[in-house]
Amino acid sequence: MSGDPSARLREGWREALWAFLGARILLAVLSVVGGGMLALPKGQPPTDAGFPNPALDPGWHMLVTSLQRQDAQWFLRLATTGYAPGDHSAAFFPVYPLAIRAVDLLPGVGPLGAALLVANAAALGALIVLHALTRFELGTEAARRAVLFTALFPTAFFLYAPYTESLFLLTSVAAFWFARRDRWLFAAIAGALAAATRSVGILLVVALAIEAVAQYRHGRRLLPRLAAAGAVALGPLLYFGWWQWRYGQFWAALDAQRGWRPAGVHQPIEVLVGSVQYAWRYQTWWLLDLLVVAIAFAGVVLAARRVPLTYTVYAAASLLLPMLLPLPSRPLLSLPRFAAVVFPASWGWALAAARRRPPETATLVGFTGGFAVLAFLFINWQPVF
Repeated sequence: MSGDPSARLREGWREALWAFLGARILLAVLSVVGGGMLALPKGQPPTDAGFPNPALDPGWHMLVTSLQRQDAQWFLRLATTGYAPGDHSAAFFPVYPLAIRAVDLLPGVGPLGAALLVANAAALGALIVLHALTRFELGTEAARRAVLFTALFPTAFFLYAPYTESLFLLTSVAAFWFARRDRWLFAAIAGALAAATRSVGILLVVALAIEAVAQYRHGRRLLPRLAAAGAVALGPLLYFGWWQWRYGQFWAALDAQRGWRPAGVHQPIEVLVGSVQYAWRYQTWWLLDLLVVAIAFAGVVLAARRVPLTYTVYAAASLLLPMLLPLPSRPLLSLPRFAAVVFPASWGWALAAARRRPPETATLVGFTGGFAVLAFLFINWQPVF
């Protein structure tokens, strides 16, 4: 674990920037050319987030409003009017709405502008840190490919939308970056921010604990590193504490998440079997869900033999945990979006491309094609999560 960390970050910024710009240009074209082509006969879908839906008419305004869809309305509402008990808003963790509110203080930005600035700055930052981490673990060529595959993963358009994905990717990758370089205070801070951005960030406690044990086997002290791993839980605990102080509802966030998925806890294997059955029977959204999740799982498997255990555990758990609370009618709903930030999956495909199984060009074309199709559907208010 030697070398200058700042130099590693500097070396990857050009490749990260080109990958970021490529994805953004593709989204811009899709937004202006394709926005409004699949408008629903009855207009825009209703939202219970309490934030007005943007117009779905073709035009240049789609460069700004095309990704203001679905859960983005919740984050904009939370940034402007805050949380309220009993409306399931507690399910949306606070770091991203707070960041939007902070940037919105700048004159002339507005909530949507602030949300897009935060999301896109975090996306670029995440790609830069991911390049550095991948180069540290797997080398320069793998870093270049991993950044490309992450930026253009089939659901990576959520990284550039008013969603938590990019901020979560930045903070979670940073947590690993600092931990692997034995900078545990910064790892704890980044991990706590990740866990207060999205609930699945709590898995960093387990992943970083595994890393702490691995470093202990190489002669480093165990307890301070385990404490840093455990400190990741301070992020959600502070959020839960705020709900207790403000409304007397310590478990409001978890209750709200269960409210969105009322069917209760299921076994992941049961959910996967049900997903295959739905995909065979109904195709369309169920098949798209299954394909994207399969791509992510395949990437994790491909990387497992080449990367430290901490990454494999984190990636596998990140994909399996959301399956515990499936929606009965669409078991993998939202998981394709969550898969966009499971970065070890991109490592697996980068390693496969190095062996030309499949070649890099084939993977990049497949990912970009999926990105374009799913982004087009999302822009037009289709239920792509």
